[in-house]
Amino acid sequence: MADIHALLNRWQTAGVLDPATAERIRAFESQQKRPAEHTSQRLGWQGIVALILGAILLACGVVLFVSAHWDEMGPGARLALVMAMVGVFHLAGGLVRTGYRGLSIALHAVGTVSTGAAIALVGQIFNIQEHWPGAILLWALAALAGWVLLQDEVQKLLTLLLVPAWLLSEFAFYANEYTGKDVYLGRLLLVWAVLYLTVFLGSRRKVIQWVLFAAAAVSAVVGVVMMVEGGGTSWFANETFLPLATRVWGWVLIAVLPLMFSVFKMRKSSVPVTVAAGVAIVLPWCAHIYTTHYDNGNVHNTYSRSEPTVLAHLLVAAFAVFLIWWGVRVVSRALVNLGIVWFGLAVAWFYFSNVMDKMGRSLGLIGLGILFLAGGWALEKMRRGLLAGMKSGAHREATL
Repeated sequence: MADIHALLNRWQTAGVLDPATAERIRAFESQQKRPAEHTSQRLGWQGIVALILGAILLACGVVLFVSAHWDEMGPGARLALVMAMVGVFHLAGGLVRTGYRGLSIALHAVGTVSTGAAIALVGQIFNIQEHWPGAILLWALAALAGWVLLQDEVQKLLTLLLVPAWLLSEFAFYANEYTGKDVYLGRLLLVWAVLYLTVFLGSRRKVIQWVLFAAAAVSAVVGVVMMVEGGGTSWFANETFLPLATRVWGWVLIAVLPLMFSVFKMRKSSVPVTVAAGVAIVLPWCAHIYTTHYDNGNVHNTYSRSEPTVLAHLLVAAFAVFLIWWGVRVVSRALVNLGIVWFGLAVAWFYFSNVMDKMGRSLGLIGLGILFLAGGWALEKMRRGLLAGMKSGAHREATL
């Protein structure tokens, strides 16, 4: 720490440390200092923001350039351009890696992102048989190779995002023509989201932790909506439910793989992932399916849709409460805050679905205003109390 000497002097003055212990701490910290060349390479937030924006703008410029000249080039020129698009960024990242590590990470990230576009473009150039989940798999393997070779946070982040995206894409591809696919996709999103929310808690790679946390928080909400409203959605009466083999593989992706990964951090992940899998099993059954019959000329068709029942709202709210409790248990402010946000969304969802449409427009808006004011105040008061209790509990454990 940069202010270690000031802190040690303050602790000595307060009588917390004796001079001999303070001197040993100074000697230890002096041996842990980074070399000057590594210290000079550390970037402030301004440099990090500049690198991120520069990488995004560079990638967008390359995409615009390729799209503007794509129709003017033959297959050979197209392939050469695609290969150069990937190779130039990685070669440039390797050349500046020793002196400018931050710039190297940004260039390698653009190269890996360009790899996904290159895979799709090569398939288009040579008219390769279409199986779009396979392209995502190749992209994930490229990111994995970058993670293994470079040990960069960005390469690891891309790998952790692309692997579940590939699994989701494969299942969606084979379940596309069947009824009930949205439910299984929603289950997969929810369970994997909870896995990512919990397994990286306390990670020293803060960029990975917060990006995955944000992505998982949004994915879980999408998964809940898909499970509740996609159970009976169908335009045709002749659509069949998912075959048994597809459902078995679906449950392997939904429950078995996340539970296997959560074992590596059992204290933080296994219980939430198990509870999320249980919610994923029960929630689709807490919906009421409506079927509408209609005639289209001489063809008689049906349209089915599902709507959540009160039990579905209660189950979602209960899961948000569980997440709050688990956040308190593992001393995670992020989980507590997210659980409170989810609980507020669950209450608002119930109000819009079951209460507001039964009231007049003015009364509905008045009730909505009261809900936001009173509910927001109550949730914020509860949040502050929980965080204060977590802080005092952590302080007591530290003193013991």
